[in-house]
Amino acid sequence: MATLEAGVEPAAPSRTKDREMLAAAAAISRDFGRVKPWIYWTDLLLTAGVAYGAFAGALLLPFGVLSSLSIVVCMLAFYRGISFIHELTHIKSGSLQGFRTAWNLMIGIPLLVPSFMYDDVHTLHHARTSYGTARDPEYLPLASMRATAVIMFVVVSALAPLGLLIRFAVFSPLSFVSCRIRRSVMERYSALAINPAFRRRPPTGAFRREWIVLEAATSVWATALIILALTDAITLRSLTIGFAIGAGVAVINQVRTLAAHLWENEGGLPMTLTEQYLDSVNVPPPATLPALWAPVGLRYHGLHHLLPSVPYHNLGKAHQRLANRLGTGSSFHRGNHGGLSHVLSRFFAPPPVSIVDAVKGSSR
Repeated sequence: MATLEAGVEPAAPSRTKDREMLAAAAAISRDFGRVKPWIYWTDLLLTAGVAYGAFAGALLLPFGVLSSLSIVVCMLAFYRGISFIHELTHIKSGSLQGFRTAWNLMIGIPLLVPSFMYDDVHTLHHARTSYGTARDPEYLPLASMRATAVIMFVVVSALAPLGLLIRFAVFSPLSFVSCRIRRSVMERYSALAINPAFRRRPPTGAFRREWIVLEAATSVWATALIILALTDAITLRSLTIGFAIGAGVAVINQVRTLAAHLWENEGGLPMTLTEQYLDSVNVPPPATLPALWAPVGLRYHGLHHLLPSVPYHNLGKAHQRLANRLGTGSSFHRGNHGGLSHVLSRFFAPPPVSIVDAVKGSSR
């Protein structure tokens, strides 16, 4: 388990319910913790095949319905492919031989999001005392922000492809000749994070070597893209389509990020396990659209915070078993939500009850 009780403890009845949920979750983790490599490889290869096939269609087909459809399919497929970066941070070393390298070659480097941008970052989001605090790279008190700020949070993500291109084609080469620039690039521009105050620690050991190799490869690719564009080897139409697809992927991911949590920890203090779980979101069946906007197990994000070691292909079964085992009064069921619109509507209207009040209410 990556998250344990921290901060203010709930009352005794609530702690009892927490222990019941934890015990059931621990049993589920043992039953569903085995990775099935064939599922990962089949999913990744099919996803990459669809993404690049649709990309070819978007570039080669004349502008119209078919080319537009190709762009949409390409966005969704590349978005699914990028989502595997989340699995890479949780897969135990040796469970999927060669998968990390294959993912970086097919998805990470071409889309300028190599795996080192998330490795050793996402784990802080799961750390027992940092979730929802200023030390969490993936948390902001979005629920307390104005609706216009939430909208801008999504809109500005469309600039991600340009920002990544500049980061790898310009700042990466400069950082290797300037220690000052290198430090700034590593601390501030080398993490897929939403917390602007987050500063990343420098890598060490084998991870440092992996980082350098992946950064160098991505830098070469980004520089090549710029050279090809400046020499007209890439047409303006192709460049526009490529950036549009990249921007679409980034926006979809940002909307999904909004729906991953309720973002109600305004004080930035450590949260209890129940508070952390209720601040996270599951969107289980019968909702069907999460298969598109929350792929690779992300529709069970709340459950993932309870069971971070369970592979994505087992989360649905694990959720169903826990739902059957735990009573309707359990905190587990309050972590389930109806769909994307249900979660996002909270940002445009005051929430009916805070996480802390919900925990207190369960103890009465």
